Amino acid sequence: MTENQPKQQTGFLGAYFDRSSILWFSKTANLFAWIVLIYHLGQAVLALGIMTLQIVRGLVFLSGFTDFAQQIMWQLQPIVPGMWYFVGIQAIRHVLLILMDVEDNLRRIARN
Repeated sequence: MTENQPKQQTGFLGAYFDRSSILWFSKTANLFAWIVLIYHLGQAVLALGIMTLQIVRGLVFLSGFTDFAQQIMWQLQPIVPGMWYFVGIQAIRHVLLILMDVEDNLRRIARN
């Protein structure tokens, strides 16, 4: 079903040559960013659930507020790298889209 159509050559040597592949990569990066964030949030929720079950069943005894606060911070720790990965991947995605806009503007200027 795929037809071999010749690509249109404009004579302008730009930064990208296949617009659809960059858009596909951007959409894929967005998907992976959300998957990474959801995975890390899931890890934190699971850890908090396990800690809660251990406290309810009497397997863990937290003697004071500082012990409890330390355990909560420890259980929420996986969210931090997940947020950094999410922000980094989203930044790469948006930089690619900005570069495509710059490329389109340069092509438009070159035609005039």
